[in-house]
Amino acid sequence: MFFFRKVLPALFISLLPTCLPCSAHSDLQTTDVYVSGQDGYHCYRIPGIECTPDGTLLAFAEARKNHCGDPGTEGNDIDLVLKRSTDQGKTWSPMAVIEDPGANWSAANPATCVDRTTGKIWVLYIRTKPGRDTHSSRPGTDDAQVLARSSDDQGLTWSQPLDLTADTRDMKDPQWTITVVGPGGMIQDSKGRLAAAAWKTSPWGNFAVFSDDHGNTWKRGQVVPGSQGGDENQLVELANGQLLMDFRQSKGPHRWMSQSLDGGQTWPERREGLPVTPVCCAIERLTLKSKGSDKDRILWTGPRGPDRHTLVARISYDEGMTFPDEFLIADEPAAYSDLTLLKDGSAGVLWERGDYKYISFTRLPLEFFETPENK
Repeated sequence: MFFFRKVLPALFISLLPTCLPCSAHSDLQTTDVYVSGQDGYHCYRIPGIECTPDGTLLAFAEARKNHCGDPGTEGNDIDLVLKRSTDQGKTWSPMAVIEDPGANWSAANPATCVDRTTGKIWVLYIRTKPGRDTHSSRPGTDDAQVLARSSDDQGLTWSQPLDLTADTRDMKDPQWTITVVGPGGMIQDSKGRLAAAAWKTSPWGNFAVFSDDHGNTWKRGQVVPGSQGGDENQLVELANGQLLMDFRQSKGPHRWMSQSLDGGQTWPERREGLPVTPVCCAIERLTLKSKGSDKDRILWTGPRGPDRHTLVARISYDEGMTFPDEFLIADEPAAYSDLTLLKDGSAGVLWERGDYKYISFTRLPLEFFETPENK
């Protein structure tokens, strides 16, 4: 097993709950998990969150050491980091580094899920060499790798990385420079398949990578037709077992969606998704009638706008066709977010707050989504 290093002393009690100003929904409590400038990093970006089988919350992020630029930008150094919470997000552990690939390298874009059969937590991510990104990575090389690690002790220790680069990219394609997972939105479907949303260049395209043997081997599905100009995608399973992909647009007023009938192997033409500024958003199954709930509900979070401002939750009762109900989480600058379900059935959202000064956690109890119209 790979034992990650702690950045802070083990006995240090980490960040206490930090209440947001009055711009936040008054019934919600938000805790700042990562704060720019702390623990030796200039800023933190790209949140990913998972709830383990015993209810521990795992908050992943990119720790950007020298500036806030993306992987491959000049002079930057990005590590993949983690904090844990055992009290539903009220307090968080000292930060641990899952991967520090080296000076000016990047470990980025976490996408996570739990295997219900084995109890393992999986995180897929990318590792890029200095100066290599979606535009400058070279086809057929390891400039940009897709890696996977797993933990069988609630995120305390992690396996050595499994290299999925050749499984998630056509290494003989002279134009295919990089495959990127997520961030966020990895799932295990009702048949046991582990599936992560992924995107590629060049040309741009969206697809899924999946494993049917609990992470031992991985395959990639076909690209969504007409999905050029989309990236940063997530998956959710529908009540009928189909997979819905929600992905970011490169331009325009709305996201894109596509629905797979075969677990992510093939996809139909994309359709218009939710109106939102171009940004990474989160989608998660909230309730299922087949599991005893009164309604099927899919939860989505992202900024209402204009631009990256005003974090909202939207609910679909028709399996992602429409999202008629919107709930304010915070009326302030808000960018990327990721979602997980807590053991008590509430939702947890990990999101970028305050113009990237914080990555914060907000618990959304089920009663938060109740209105006179949908109780």
